[in-house]
Amino acid sequence: MTEHVEWSEPEVTATPVHSAVTPADAADAARLVAFGLQPKLQPARDQEYAELLRRYREDPPFARLADAVATGLGLVVLEVSPRAGMAVTAAEDSVFAVRMGDYARRTAADSGDRFLHGLAHLAVAAMAFPRPEDLADDGYIGRVSVNGVDAFVRQACRRLEERAEEQGENTDPATDAPGLEAAWRIWARRSAAGATKDARRLAGSTTGIVGKAVVFLTDSGFLQRTGDDSGGTYRTTARYQLQVRDMAGSAALAELLELGIVPVTDGTASLLPPEDTDDLELVADAGLPFHS
Repeated sequence: MTEHVEWSEPEVTATPVHSAVTPADAADAARLVAFGLQPKLQPARDQEYAELLRRYREDPPFARLADAVATGLGLVVLEVSPRAGMAVTAAEDSVFAVRMGDYARRTAADSGDRFLHGLAHLAVAAMAFPRPEDLADDGYIGRVSVNGVDAFVRQACRRLEERAEEQGENTDPATDAPGLEAAWRIWARRSAAGATKDARRLAGSTTGIVGKAVVFLTDSGFLQRTGDDSGGTYRTTARYQLQVRDMAGSAALAELLELGIVPVTDGTASLLPPEDTDDLELVADAGLPFHS
């Protein structure tokens, strides 16, 4: 008698079916990242941008795809929201990264000036958001002026000089030494304003350097110009707040804020009056920054 053995097919485990990413999806994700690379473009003024932002928030697979596109381009997504759009910043190795050396070389070949341009950017950030709660509050708007930032840095120079003297440090090191301790010495020696024959501000003066910084930040969608007083007045944007949040852990910015030059207690900011102003070169009509 032959025994018949009954064979059964192995049980097949069902696997989840994911919808395939289409070329159209990839194109939309890349389009959203492209919008994010246009810092002056406001979502409220572009229907396609606003629709892609809505899709990013409501469609997780699409959000992951857009994030992957940004990552592949060497970009870091800071926030995706109606107020800031797709706010991205370039990673250090990204082709979109702006090197401070490249930025400074556009206006000066002197290596010392690169410190001054970097210090100007730090000072703008410190005066725009002098408190941690300013960075945490999405509704906070910082305001700065060119002359006010220069006055702030000159007072920081004085404070750093006093600290160096108290610690018995060399007060005149090489100008290419890194850090704030070298930058303030160069800044303090530089003319605050100066003018060309046609009354334009000298590019190499400290207000000229601050002016270059705020124009760059305005072109990058981080600041908006609000007037011509005090060398030019500006207000911050949501994108700049996110950018400063990203750099808030930098040692140089922390050191600048820890000098205690911008005391803020009630939402308004001003420079702390120095004990002795005889040798402090402040810009006329500095128009110190205010906040709202």
